[in-house]
Amino acid sequence: MPSSTTPPSTLPDEATPAPHKVALITLGCARNDVDSEELAGRLAADGFVLVDEAEDAEIAVVNTCGFVDAAKKDSIDTLLAASDLKGRGGATKAVVAVGCLAERYGKQLADELPEADAVLGFDSYQNIGDRLRTILGGGHIEAHVPSDRRRLLPLTPVERQAAVPAVAVSDLPEGVAPASGPRVPRQRLGDGPSAPLKLASGCDRRCSFCAIPSFRGAFLSRRPADILAEARWLADQGVREVVLVSENSTSYGKDLGDLRLLETLLPELAAIDALEWIRVSYLQPAELRPSLITALATTPKVVPYFDLSFQHSAPGVLRRMRRFGDTDRFLELLASVREQVPAAGARSNFIVGFPGETEEDYAELERFLTEARLDAIGVFGYSDEDGTEAATFADKLDQDLIDERAAELADLADDLVAGRAAERIGEQVRVLVEEVEPDFAEGRAGHQGPEVDGSVRIEGAEYRFRVGEFVDAVVVGSEGVDLFAKPVGDAATGRR
Repeated sequence: MPSSTTPPSTLPDEATPAPHKVALITLGCARNDVDSEELAGRLAADGFVLVDEAEDAEIAVVNTCGFVDAAKKDSIDTLLAASDLKGRGGATKAVVAVGCLAERYGKQLADELPEADAVLGFDSYQNIGDRLRTILGGGHIEAHVPSDRRRLLPLTPVERQAAVPAVAVSDLPEGVAPASGPRVPRQRLGDGPSAPLKLASGCDRRCSFCAIPSFRGAFLSRRPADILAEARWLADQGVREVVLVSENSTSYGKDLGDLRLLETLLPELAAIDALEWIRVSYLQPAELRPSLITALATTPKVVPYFDLSFQHSAPGVLRRMRRFGDTDRFLELLASVREQVPAAGARSNFIVGFPGETEEDYAELERFLTEARLDAIGVFGYSDEDGTEAATFADKLDQDLIDERAAELADLADDLVAGRAAERIGEQVRVLVEEVEPDFAEGRAGHQGPEVDGSVRIEGAEYRFRVGEFVDAVVVGSEGVDLFAKPVGDAATGRR
């Protein structure tokens, strides 16, 4: 028998504990998708085994969303569903909440949701493996206590980079991304041909309705070399489209001393041979300068896709939102985009029933939507968000009126995007194939972002396509926001 002084590394193989199995459940936006893959990379590097289903895991980690009421409810429901697996004789022993809801509410969430075994904030990510082992070992981790994360970095953007230490990561397991800023590993949790790539984190804007800066922190750009390294790694993993995500992509580079840095980064990303599409999300209209419009419209491989955060178009409402612009200026912006690329895609979200919104304001928003020819429109009825300025406004609208306007505007939006899709009949599009069935292939055209902007279906059992392939096609029909197309050129000869 080994003596009591024998180091663990010399014990027989049968004495080595089996690695813990963990499932990551991701809710919310593409930024959360990246966070989960970074958590997966950390855990894989720390010896954990990632599994797809919570019932197969010893511990389920739910990456929550805390943006709006519906997302909060979905997060809580998912945590409760995962906790129901405990005690059923299966593998699941614990459930942990991470992500925006956990960061934003911390101890309050833990007190109101005792079914969760721990509530961890963003600062726990660096040592996530140790935290999970403590929980699985029956230990207790104090719930995260929220604070205003905007105060963690210097007020002046150019002073922020020096305040963020780089943590070296080495000896990563196969399939894990190289170190990238912030320097953490990343492991893909899916195998689709499209993947988000974080451009920056946080936001410096002070929109009166939005709590995101308080729990995501001040704006911080990733360095171009780190983004390029991760993009190359994603391309090596089979990714054909990278989607640059952040809370505000138009601010990229301001803390690096060059507000036009995105315009020079895009051609460098386009030079990565295996990448075919680069898509930029989360653009602020007030910051969308002409040179950036030109870069998005003309750089090879950058799809002409404009994900614009309009939120409203009545000037009085926008000012109360602490935002800028009006209907006519927004229409001029869209016209300047389409002057360079007539078929460019444009999408946006809108808040209806903001405090003080009048009938005239609402009519102005209807006018904008009717004239804007957007490809995708999201409509949200206003609701107070904890800690925001708008929550303190006195002139709130009656909830019935908010619901009525939101439903009415959503119906109008459905009609408008269906009409815009119909305008594309006869248009030639390039489609990234994401799903192949016996009788059809389905994917997206350049004007359609992942998951939220509709799809293109190429029908015909006689065609042979592969996931990740690009197909040239002509649009022959539409249904709502979705398109139907037939292959053209070389793609039309790819029959079974």
